[in-house]
Amino acid sequence: MRDLCDSLGTSVRRLREARQWSQEILAEKAGLNRSYVGEVERGKAVPSLLTLEKLAVALDLNTSDLLAHCERIHRPKIDNLLDWRL
Repeated sequence: MRDLCDSLGTSVRRLREARQWSQEILAEKAGLNRSYVGEVERGKAVPSLLTLEKLAVALDLNTSDLLAHCERIHRPKIDNLLDWRL
């Protein structure tokens, strides 16, 4: 699960940086605390579905689009793990 949290954090950070926003701006738009946004980006927090929706709306995305972005980062890690076990 840690890899999934890391992938979500990477997604949120990349999407935020693509908009040239600070964590503070994203937090304000999402109605979240800036330090919590930082924890999400570092993979230290496991956001609820409601928080995922808040982040997605703030980033002008559907929640499913945010998760798809995360999955594109996370999937290669899973594939590499599976390849290693074979």
